[in-house]
Amino acid sequence: MTTPTIVLVGHGMVGQRFLEALADRGVTERARIVVLCEEPRPAYDRVQLTSYFSGKTPDDLSMVEAGFMEKHGIELYVGDPAESVDREARTVTARSGRVVAYDTLVLATGSYPFVPPVPGKDARGCFVYRTIEDLLTIEEYAKTATTGAVVGGGLLGLEAAGALKGLGLDTHVVEFAPRLMPVQVDEGGGAALLRTIERMGLTVHTGTGTQEVVTADGAVTGMKLSDGSELATDMVVFSAGVRPRDHLARDCGLTVGERGGIAVDELCRTSDPAVFAIGECALASDGRVYGLVAPGYEMAQTVAATIAEEEAGNGFTGADMSTKLKLLGVDVASFGDAHGTAEGCLDVVYSDSRSGVYKKLVISGDGVLLGGVLVGDAEQYGLLRPLTGSVPPVSPEQLVLPAGAGAPVALGPSALPDDAVICSCHNVTKHAIGQCSSLPEVKKCTKAGTGCGSCVKTIEKLLPAATDKGLCGCFSYTRSELYEIARTLRLTSFAALLDSHGRDTAKGGEGCEVCKPTVGSILASLNNGYILDGEQASLQDTNDHFLANMQRNGSYSVVPRIPGGEITPDKLIVIGEVARDFGLYTKITGGQRIDLFGARVDQLPSIWTRLVDAGFESGHAYGKALRTVKSCVGQTWCRYGVQDSVKMAIQLELRYRGLRAPHKLKSAVSGCARECAEAQSKDFGIIATANGWNLYVGGNGGATPRHADLLAQDLSDAELVRLIDRFLMFYIRTADRLERTSTWLERLEGGLDHLKDVVVHDSLGLCGELEALMAAHVADYRDEWAETLDDPERLRRFVSFVNAPGAPDPSVRFVPERDQIKPDLTILTIGNLEGATSR
Repeated sequence: MTTPTIVLVGHGMVGQRFLEALADRGVTERARIVVLCEEPRPAYDRVQLTSYFSGKTPDDLSMVEAGFMEKHGIELYVGDPAESVDREARTVTARSGRVVAYDTLVLATGSYPFVPPVPGKDARGCFVYRTIEDLLTIEEYAKTATTGAVVGGGLLGLEAAGALKGLGLDTHVVEFAPRLMPVQVDEGGGAALLRTIERMGLTVHTGTGTQEVVTADGAVTGMKLSDGSELATDMVVFSAGVRPRDHLARDCGLTVGERGGIAVDELCRTSDPAVFAIGECALASDGRVYGLVAPGYEMAQTVAATIAEEEAGNGFTGADMSTKLKLLGVDVASFGDAHGTAEGCLDVVYSDSRSGVYKKLVISGDGVLLGGVLVGDAEQYGLLRPLTGSVPPVSPEQLVLPAGAGAPVALGPSALPDDAVICSCHNVTKHAIGQCSSLPEVKKCTKAGTGCGSCVKTIEKLLPAATDKGLCGCFSYTRSELYEIARTLRLTSFAALLDSHGRDTAKGGEGCEVCKPTVGSILASLNNGYILDGEQASLQDTNDHFLANMQRNGSYSVVPRIPGGEITPDKLIVIGEVARDFGLYTKITGGQRIDLFGARVDQLPSIWTRLVDAGFESGHAYGKALRTVKSCVGQTWCRYGVQDSVKMAIQLELRYRGLRAPHKLKSAVSGCARECAEAQSKDFGIIATANGWNLYVGGNGGATPRHADLLAQDLSDAELVRLIDRFLMFYIRTADRLERTSTWLERLEGGLDHLKDVVVHDSLGLCGELEALMAAHVADYRDEWAETLDDPERLRRFVSFVNAPGAPDPSVRFVPERDQIKPDLTILTIGNLEGATSR
């Protein structure tokens, strides 16, 4: 017997899903699989394409698990598309000249962007928005542009508009229909979306089309619109819909639709029984071309089952066209009969133009939910879409009213029937999800949540709760819950918190090494007092005990704050004199500070006396607090700078100095997009634009680096500070113990989208409170070392041995190296260990 060959033409999201479906059925073990891919890289997540502009790399967007092709013996040829099909010989010829014989051919060629046939459409500066390569060329061209226009106000058009705005361009959207997203939303939803988008600074032109792209010397200079108006622009991005890529089928004589698309039956088989078509290139048996990923996945499953000679059910007879997206930071969703085309249907509408929220449910005369539109708040999408076609368990108005506006019932996913489809991309029911215990398990076993991602929140609500989320053996509460308890009850001591909210076995005790520093940090965040007074001192980690960072030989570092890296010659001289007089090792750090190493604990007060007198403050290198706000020289000195990054860095470092947090905080301000301060590797980073500042959050360097995500853009100074205030206080309020902002953001339910809702759009009504908490911190800040030096009682702790206050620690020794010192690690540190127990 010969091994059959299956040739897949096209390797997009649907093509990759087809390969996975073949592998799941064992077909890859008994057939040769050949894939001809036009793009220079394997399948990637086209739904998340715009996330490239917020820091995702092409590798991040990849849909192909590492080693997948090798594991299943699949031959993948990237950058080598099929050029022709010979159905009689059953061969496919690729651009490279490679000829592959097939037993079964699957066409997954997708679609191509429609470009209106207007004069000037091919000029330099005209682009389409479809592939990663398109984005790379747009990004490069935008460096020399100031204004951009997007032709098309649909899903992808608004994505493209968001990308242009993020690149710093004054952005216009031109939509021929009378409203944005005319296919998905109705007139009310389009109006709500328009108001919100215009508030973001985009200019929208609806009810008009592109008549001509105006050029000069072969490059775009403007547009003429069908309403007679003209628009000056440097670049044009066409995103006016797509057309099925059916040229291979046409050329080889397969039946195609009158308006395009490869005609297929319920099994996705073309007019040739050996050829199938799936995804956006296929014209389904119901006469539609489906442009969403979920129908494409269903087609892929149907064909894989047919090839594997499995029962394909009813085949592909149509698909759910429901969608939920976040466009320019705005939630938009539609499901079922969103436009109310059914006879005798009724509408239930909630609209709040102030907040940009619009919700409409379409209900039949007998109370069945037929569909709906959600703009600005799509939180209930995961519940409403599965309820479509049934009578909801509560009245329709209760499903659209926001909390606090008369909605008495909080209807959750538990109200859904077991056969409700939660993940439409992979057709996964509530019952199937209920067989799993965690989100990773759900994704691995059912693939739910790995498609468009709109179902993830609902899935998480259906999963069983963890057994014990308590901080430690002393508390059954998480760190964020303890923060809320201490804040709400205004508790100011660890003992009070432990006695009132500790586990029964811990009440009246002393706590442990986990909860003591955690609660100490919470109390410092809320009360902003001197952290070594009274009970607080016993809660601190080793470094905070002496307001200095212990080094490996028992000595300590001295790190004065140098905001923005800016320092006067006189202050530089003081640092040099201190280092010389106390014999300290000096190093200029990557955070634009000068670290002094090798101080004995008994020397710290003398060293800091001189530094404080010279105007220095503690740099908090020892605490879980703000470390530095790094900066480039910015507009003042650099010819590329567009804002004063040094001034902003100093302002931010002085504002957030001493802010206690679950983990250390780092920041940076870059004066232009060249990013010399490396702001996108920081917990919060700022990059200057011609129109203000872009704010990035959740970045991290170190062993597990993470690129920061764009939270907001083109902010004024006041807007930037206000958003950072909210972000930091929300992080402090909700993060776990020793959790960096990068890990916290990835763990946060809803991720960046939820964070934007909370701190930008104030969806929880917390922003006023978060700003007040930060204002209290700023108003009450006092330098810890200055306070220490002013109090003889506080100074008593800075001794090597309590029973011999004047004696230095004999174990702290140094040897010379490169004209400085380094720790002598050849001696045992017994003396230091004894000192630690006697302090």
